[in-house]
Amino acid sequence: MNGAEALLKTLVDSGIEICFANPGTSEMHLVAAIGRTDDVHPILCLFEGVVTGAADGYARMADKPAITLLHLGPGLANGMANLHNAKKARVPMVNIVGDHAPYHLPYDAPLTSDVTAHAKINSAWVETSTSADNLAELGAVAVSEARHGTGRITTLIAAANHAWEPAEKSCPPLPFEPTQAVPTATVETIATLLGNGKPTAIVLGGHALREESLVLASRVAAKSGAVLFGETFPTRHQRGSGRVAIDKVPYFAEHAIGVMAPYDQIVLVGAATPVAFFAYPDTPSVLVREDAVVATLATFEDAVQPALAALADALGSQAGSEKLQERMTPPPPRGTLTVAAIGDTLAALLPDDAIVSDEGISCGAEVYARTAGAARHDWLAITGGAIGQGLPVSFGAAVACPERKVVALQADGSGMYTVQTLWSMARENADVVVVLLNNDSYAILNIELARLNAGQPNDKTVSMLDLGNPSIDWQTVARGLGVSSSRANTAEEFYAQFDAAMQRPGPHLIEAMVQQDIGKVFTKD
Repeated sequence: MNGAEALLKTLVDSGIEICFANPGTSEMHLVAAIGRTDDVHPILCLFEGVVTGAADGYARMADKPAITLLHLGPGLANGMANLHNAKKARVPMVNIVGDHAPYHLPYDAPLTSDVTAHAKINSAWVETSTSADNLAELGAVAVSEARHGTGRITTLIAAANHAWEPAEKSCPPLPFEPTQAVPTATVETIATLLGNGKPTAIVLGGHALREESLVLASRVAAKSGAVLFGETFPTRHQRGSGRVAIDKVPYFAEHAIGVMAPYDQIVLVGAATPVAFFAYPDTPSVLVREDAVVATLATFEDAVQPALAALADALGSQAGSEKLQERMTPPPPRGTLTVAAIGDTLAALLPDDAIVSDEGISCGAEVYARTAGAARHDWLAITGGAIGQGLPVSFGAAVACPERKVVALQADGSGMYTVQTLWSMARENADVVVVLLNNDSYAILNIELARLNAGQPNDKTVSMLDLGNPSIDWQTVARGLGVSSSRANTAEEFYAQFDAAMQRPGPHLIEAMVQQDIGKVFTKD
């Protein structure tokens, strides 16, 4: 066998089943090796940002890594924004990046770059092969390191000649380090804090937003009187009917400061101290009071569910004390197609165990609030704030969970960043319904322009945030990439089209011509 075949066998034995790929010349022996096996399903994506975003969505739902196959430094760089989001999501991912043969590097060919420097920006582990046999050895390490804790990004740089040179054997899988147990003393400290009678908020993030952890957190809250919040942009939040309902820390700093102001104590569980997304004039960066006590039960690297179970036991909370969300089915909306109408439609029609990928941007918060009583579902947010995540994450989630309906709540401006995802959805017949929120604007930036007090905008300023000249015909774009589409201009049309899309498999895009009063999205009240 050659190095590529030895690497691939190692990856398969380590549990890899999916390869999201946009390969080039340096990866041809890896492409050939994948073509000769039934153990890895290759998925072609037409842009590297789709590759990395899809691997992120897959990992969020599968709780294990896929591999990406990327071409040299520029290919890796093209996937950088969604690698940033995946890093913030703390998911497992293994990047396989082809590079020139070492003897070719001194000639500084056009695609030569410092691949290691590119990879280190978002990867917790980066190594470059030194031989064909070493390529397989590093493959086993890459998967092990990616599965450390809740997950992280690793990058194996595969020299082209190490892929085609002969290798003696593949390598067996390596163990990986699970999340760390929280010390008993920490649990006791937090239990004492929760027993002092002071107003307390518990902020949950990461795996603390999974169903079992939320139940335990709700029992803790019921016993202690603490109020539960979720982080603003969760990796995977299990919510809906029959699950524990919690509010998120608001996105707008002014709102968040007001929401967090009543609490003398903040307990963090798999979350960081809430901070503003950006700096704003006369607004603090930290969203909790300066005099508030901030304590951590469990970090991102810790086993949050056992920690919450231990805390619930220490407080003497009772099973059954958790507060579960009732099913709420709004009536079909009528009239103007507002964000509220879209949220109510999803609340009424989402099937059980649906997955929602939220890149609704200025529309996302209201849809989230209105779907609290929907059928049980998983909510995947834009964890790192780099737009262009929504479509690839929804696609990767559909690959991980082909039996579940996926809804991509997608803003129009950010949708254009990775519009190529639609082609991959069509190719894989992914069961994704894209709700394309078309308001012909970078609406969130109109809001931010006002929040930053940057002055009265003139026509030239507004033009830099306008997507309506020309308007993007998303129906035509979708069909051109192989995805069926429809357009909804009213609440009634959207309800009917979304209902029909929930009944049939495969990808479909609904262009929702949403009417949105930007002035009402943000107020300082």
